[in-house]
Amino acid sequence: MTAGNNGADTPENDDPFAYLYRSEGGEGGAPGSAGDGAAARQPGVPRTSYNQVRAVGQRQYGQQAPQQITYGQQNAHYAAPETLPGGDRTRPVAAPGHGGQEPRRRNGLLIGAVAVVAVVCIGIGVAMLTNGNDAKNTDAGKPGPTAGDTVKPTDKPTSKPKPGELPKEDAGSLRLDGGATTAKDVEGAHSASGSYVAGFNQVGAKVQWTVNAPQAGDYRLYVRYGIPGEDANATLTVNSKPNNQPLGLKNFIHSPKGDWKKGWQTTWAPVTLNQGTNTIEISCGQGNQCNANLDQVWLQQGGTKQ
Repeated sequence: MTAGNNGADTPENDDPFAYLYRSEGGEGGAPGSAGDGAAARQPGVPRTSYNQVRAVGQRQYGQQAPQQITYGQQNAHYAAPETLPGGDRTRPVAAPGHGGQEPRRRNGLLIGAVAVVAVVCIGIGVAMLTNGNDAKNTDAGKPGPTAGDTVKPTDKPTSKPKPGELPKEDAGSLRLDGGATTAKDVEGAHSASGSYVAGFNQVGAKVQWTVNAPQAGDYRLYVRYGIPGEDANATLTVNSKPNNQPLGLKNFIHSPKGDWKKGWQTTWAPVTLNQGTNTIEISCGQGNQCNANLDQVWLQQGGTKQ
């Protein structure tokens, strides 16, 4: 064997893709025949060149060589499936000029869905605001409790409140006339400062109290006084009208004569007052025994009945 000729062909010298380049007449073909365009293959001579190289898949065996087709022109051998007998005649064909109808339809559906969501969100927001405002309203219009409901107690009063304590004053803080003065010599006065009205034992001396009554009616006027173990009295005038009976300042506790410290005690007299402002006056008039000290005055409802 010589170089380049190993005798019979071996797999190493054969091209595995040679079939792609072979002509229709066989591997070698007749000399000068169309196909390879080269001399016939000689036995024992390695293949060194190939002619008319074609792209993979371009050659179709047993059929005529493919015709060259110019793009943009209709192929004379092509027929649409719809034109063949038994072809698909039910396939819808888009009308000319409406190729973008389907995308526009999808866009319309998307816009509609977004609009619906926006309307729902707005409705929820309005409902929340409305409920918040309703919570601030009063309970008017709500149904009352039924037989099965539990009624909680209320702190609201069911009737008019009871009147508060009636006025009470120290005698030394009232208006004094006719020589009446204040003093602190005798112990035992209940006034805040420990003072009392002295010098009441002369005609013309008086104590005047302007008081507000919560309502018109009969009251009791209480007076705390002190005497030296001897009975005394004074004139009582209400709204410029003297009482029929004098205010008694008797020695109810039988205190020792001449002992002012042990002579503190209390008396009362009925008075009729108007609603609002009233003027009560305790004075030492002609015929009164006024040797007494005055400590406090206050009112109590009830008049003569108590």
